[in-house]
Amino acid sequence: MRRLLDRVYGAAAWAAALFMIGTLAMILLSVTGRLLDFHVRGTDAYAGYCMAAAAFLALAHTLKRGEHIRVTLVLDHVGPRARHALELWSHAAGLLCAVLLAWFSLRLAWQSFQFNDISQGTDATPLWIPQTGMAAGSVIFAIALADDLVATLRGKKLRHPAVDGEPVRSE
Repeated sequence: MRRLLDRVYGAAAWAAALFMIGTLAMILLSVTGRLLDFHVRGTDAYAGYCMAAAAFLALAHTLKRGEHIRVTLVLDHVGPRARHALELWSHAAGLLCAVLLAWFSLRLAWQSFQFNDISQGTDATPLWIPQTGMAAGSVIFAIALADDLVATLRGKKLRHPAVDGEPVRSE
């Protein structure tokens, strides 16, 4: 199960990277079009769609690498028992928020599909297509938070660099 989850998180990260490349491609296409006097409809919208998909799909992998911002001011000044209780509470609260985000993201994409909702721009993209990236990313993120909560309940030490006291690359 551990390998499967790690593969899912890794696949989502690779998909996020591909969407970042898509963002770059749309921006380059737009800039090139302005320089060479041609216009491709929807490049700004597609750049935004790719950026949103990249952000949501990268959430789980970023969490598992310990690169989310983590405020440990209180955790560093309490005993091990209180720290464990606070860790459980924070994981449970985070999971609740992530499940709600996943639920409403899935619902939004499904409703956009049902109502044939299209973008306001000249490209008239069916909105369920870009919303699927957000929904998938939020579901995978909720799974990653549930994974961390189960590990914390079992008393396992999380393998996050931020938890282990090592400075992460973003600090």
